[in-house]
Amino acid sequence: MFDTLAEKLQAAFDKLRRNAKLSEADVDTALREVRLALLEADVNFRVVKDFIARIKERAIGEQILEGLEPGHQVVKFVHDELVALLSADPEKPGESTDIAFAPTKPTVIMLCGLQGAGKTTLAAKLAKHLQKQGKVVGLAACDLQRPAAVKQLEVVGEQVKASVYTVPGSKDPVQVATGALEWAKSSRADVLILDTAGRLHVDDSLMTELKAVRDATRPHEVLLVLDAMTGQDAVNVASEFQNAIGVDGFVLTKVDGDARGGAAISVRAVVGKPIKFLGVGEKLEALEVFYPDRLASRILGMGDVLSLIEKAQEAVDEKRAAEMEKKLMQGKFDFEDFLEQMQQMRKLGPLEQLLKLLPGVGTQLKDIDFSQGEREMKKFEAIVRSMTKEERRRPEILNGSRRKRIATGAGVSVQQVNEVVTKFEQMRQMMRGLATGQFPGMPGMPGMAGMRGGGAMAPMAIKPRNRKGKKGKGGGSPGGNRFFGRG
Repeated sequence: MFDTLAEKLQAAFDKLRRNAKLSEADVDTALREVRLALLEADVNFRVVKDFIARIKERAIGEQILEGLEPGHQVVKFVHDELVALLSADPEKPGESTDIAFAPTKPTVIMLCGLQGAGKTTLAAKLAKHLQKQGKVVGLAACDLQRPAAVKQLEVVGEQVKASVYTVPGSKDPVQVATGALEWAKSSRADVLILDTAGRLHVDDSLMTELKAVRDATRPHEVLLVLDAMTGQDAVNVASEFQNAIGVDGFVLTKVDGDARGGAAISVRAVVGKPIKFLGVGEKLEALEVFYPDRLASRILGMGDVLSLIEKAQEAVDEKRAAEMEKKLMQGKFDFEDFLEQMQQMRKLGPLEQLLKLLPGVGTQLKDIDFSQGEREMKKFEAIVRSMTKEERRRPEILNGSRRKRIATGAGVSVQQVNEVVTKFEQMRQMMRGLATGQFPGMPGMPGMAGMRGGGAMAPMAIKPRNRKGKKGKGGGSPGGNRFFGRG
């Protein structure tokens, strides 16, 4: 997400950071590269022009703060202006704009957009997001143009356990929408989401249909769903929808596949309406509330620790985590517990995406191939799942014949099963030693191979392989920390 833009912006800032003092010529050179990076990211040229002018005015006109390097100060100016550009309210930069709920039930949310933007999947994602807030959500199948659109909504609705209103055989979306509204009122639903039809491009018949649905249901929120990968075209579509029917906000889908990010930066400034959500993956959990300050930090390589914390809070059961920690420290942690922990980690998302939320890591991951690590994790999980419940809970009973059966079931060699069991047992012994204070290598105890004397363990390095098959070298953050290698 925004990888290309982030890489080019950070390259421009690196040159500034090397200068003890900044001249106007230095600022001009850096901002020229920022301008090119934004234009290549498909940001609207008028937006880029105004953006660069504001930064230059601040960089030359403001006094550099004491104790802050000039290059870092310019980065701060860019960050502040980027947050202001993305924010819905200039008086409250950085704040998100969530759904505006109606004072009386139900709140009607109308989704509109071109065909292929992902409206139907978004309807289910949004339903799941609102259900986490305790809302009862209903979905209405008002897309009667696309073949199987109604069926698709029923399928994804069932996956998120949201009721779906349909009128079999109907060709009138207004009839479906008004019927759904009465159904939502009678069932006391908190929110009704209307999934409307799209077209391959904006045309009069589409707008006429959407206006009719809007006028019949009077939605509290009209959200335009935009495909982020269409770049500048997304801005043009947003302008046409705003002029024809009026929208209250945008949802950018397929953001995980957009390395440029031009649509996100342009659409807010050009149309004047807020971005409310980002679709960041195919799974129904892959929907993020849009925070301007967090996105600006990601683009500038500052990470997004708050989003990482929120992901962890959603995925991890704190009470269960405490129980797991206790079992681990007592050396009672078994393969059943390990499998549960692995499943919770999977909920957080791909490792590559998680690491990009850490400050200073983003662009350092571009040459690292995470697929090998993913394959190893899947292999490990396959081995554990091939065990019986008794074998997971009592690894000590894994004799030769059992290991051979497990290897056959997981499609791996007996040697690989042996390695998994050995590593798991070593981990249990290590944690048991920490809990009892009798850990090998501690003062008064003989050291283990690979550990330094005096009780200090040798630093362990995570060295993922890059795409050329070579071990990746450590990369330092601005603060000097190393995320890969020994540092």
